[in-house]
Amino acid sequence: MSSYKTPLLAAMLSAGLMAGAAHAEEQLLIGSTSTSSSQYGYFVAVGQIINQEVDGVRSSVVETGATVDNLRRILRDQVDMGLVTTNVGYHAYAGEGEFADRPVDNRLLWVYSAAPQNVVMRQDAEVSSMADLEGVKLNPGITGSATEATTLAVMETLGISPEYVRGSTTDVVAGVKDNRMAGYVKSGVGNKLDGSSLDIATFTPIEVLSLTDEQANTLREEMPDISVVDIPEGAADGIPAYTTWSFGLAMHSSPDLDEDTAYEIVKAVMENPDPQVSALANLADVDLAELTLESGTVPFHPGAARYFEEQGYEIPDHLKPVE
Repeated sequence: MSSYKTPLLAAMLSAGLMAGAAHAEEQLLIGSTSTSSSQYGYFVAVGQIINQEVDGVRSSVVETGATVDNLRRILRDQVDMGLVTTNVGYHAYAGEGEFADRPVDNRLLWVYSAAPQNVVMRQDAEVSSMADLEGVKLNPGITGSATEATTLAVMETLGISPEYVRGSTTDVVAGVKDNRMAGYVKSGVGNKLDGSSLDIATFTPIEVLSLTDEQANTLREEMPDISVVDIPEGAADGIPAYTTWSFGLAMHSSPDLDEDTAYEIVKAVMENPDPQVSALANLADVDLAELTLESGTVPFHPGAARYFEEQGYEIPDHLKPVE
């Protein structure tokens, strides 16, 4: 009888050990965005990096409503980390705007892409500076978008009052082509103009406005939720270098994410760029570490800070971890 039970007992013990190992594996949920968005593929790539490179951690990507939804899920402990635009992440952390009644303590892991906000104008509108936008018909961004909200705040901060014209991207592109508006504000793709701007430029000569040094300093001082970036020559054919405002697309986390886990995740992502470039081609020339230090707006998670410090980076005061 005992000779029969021995292999059975061994099998049960083996199954129990395997179950225990599976139970010990840390399960993480990553909030992303709609599956129809190109950004969703990026988060799938990140999830794969984590699963392949970080021992003892298993991540799953969840389709969500993007930034605000992810922040609310972080607050409710429904996701551990997720896509957050740096400007909205700052508002949530600081308890401003729609988060005034319920701040969300979210921490920076890394920024993976910049979204420079380009003020694209018809050349024949004779608008050569931001100040010249006073009273000019301008679309500030798609209604309800981060671009629109940021443009309105920037113009108010700079004391400039364009005549705003609302509409979808399709409506706005047609409106600029038909000279029903002088221009619009549109997120770039890295250091390049986006497809809708290039569409306009096909038959309508355009220019991109630049912040003056004084305007740039004003935004740095009064709008900590955004960054000011210098875009080199070549955003499109014939476009010289210019300075504009930007926010970043980032991975933020709950402050409760284990420090060692956060460290290992950031290390894995920083040291495995190829899958990320495969998901988003515009990341090919991006230095993730430099972009993170330049564009981050909320304090680092301690685990992320440890990685950057080990690599010899100096962390700006506003990004240093807090209790």
